[in-house]
Amino acid sequence: MPGALDHLLVLDLTSHLSGPYCAMLLADHGAEVIKIEPPKGDSARGMPPFINGESAPFMTWNRNKRSVVMDLKQAADKEALLKLIDQADILVENYRPGVLARLGFGWPVLHQRNKRLILASISGFGQTGPYSSRGGFDLITQAMSGLMSTNGPADGDPFRLPIAISDVTAGMFLAFGVLAAVEARHRTGEGQHVETSLLEAATSLAVYESAHYFATGTRPERLGQAHRGSSPYQCFQTTDGYITIGASQQKFFAQLCELVGAPELVGDPRFANNAERVKHNDALVALLAGKLRTQPSAHWLEALEKLGIPAGPVLHYDEVYTDPQILARDMVVETNHPVTGPFRTMGVTVKLSATPGSVRRAAPRLGEHTQEVLNERKAAE
Repeated sequence: MPGALDHLLVLDLTSHLSGPYCAMLLADHGAEVIKIEPPKGDSARGMPPFINGESAPFMTWNRNKRSVVMDLKQAADKEALLKLIDQADILVENYRPGVLARLGFGWPVLHQRNKRLILASISGFGQTGPYSSRGGFDLITQAMSGLMSTNGPADGDPFRLPIAISDVTAGMFLAFGVLAAVEARHRTGEGQHVETSLLEAATSLAVYESAHYFATGTRPERLGQAHRGSSPYQCFQTTDGYITIGASQQKFFAQLCELVGAPELVGDPRFANNAERVKHNDALVALLAGKLRTQPSAHWLEALEKLGIPAGPVLHYDEVYTDPQILARDMVVETNHPVTGPFRTMGVTVKLSATPGSVRRAAPRLGEHTQEVLNERKAAE
């Protein structure tokens, strides 16, 4: 079945994670994505772990693409890329600002050559502003966006989220921007330059913290496991693991207190409503934690589900990818790579009823499709 974006031709000049992730999202929903790689390939091909010499991370976020090798310092390859640009709908790049222009592919040149082309750019700090020339990695922008300042123990060091949150969300935001530009092109007939940055992506995630600062003018304190606006709403230890409970609504709170054998907490003025519970969260959590540590996770989760109180186990990834809900939602799919053989990867996150996305091909070997793509495009001229 054709995907929603199967009419779009995307040139992916990106490397590492943020840009390739954006292009992957477009490819998952049907866009034809041609990954343009330098002779030594995307540096992500060197990221461990490896399967038969192939990078598992690279294969994870470069599925559904074809690989073409080009040396953009060579005149012949520059000309070949320009011919691809003439036919393309979207070009995605994540060079430092200014590099694409120095290679001869700046936005004025591209727009003059193909009025319908959408140029999509990701950088560490954006195309403008005093930091625009800096290189940026997820670690750096997690720190500079404020995310690290509020993550970690209340009385400890700031923590980096152990996932590449800036990279992945910047890729998501850029994909959204690309589709917004495609919609605008339906009306204007012209493409535009769409750009975002790791810093802006990370900053935009701090919705509670931003609200706190804009309302009070003060720094949001680090709360550890606690939530800024809801209580109880966090992780609790059981006799054999950890579970999460979200019981800030008054009905859920009363039911939880009854369930753990502490109905008197409902009448305690410190816990009279959600706002008071947030204020006295440490005391409340200490009381609940003592009760919840008396039974295994399965006992509590079954009882909480019967009451309709939102709760769930803290799963490790071997448990996540064998969980019946994850499997039922097709979040584990298998591809067949020419070097590794069968390779499991994450499924398509957004489900469309009439034009569903899909994982149709494994990540390409370096330059695997160079001649194939160039021959196809020459025939289409």
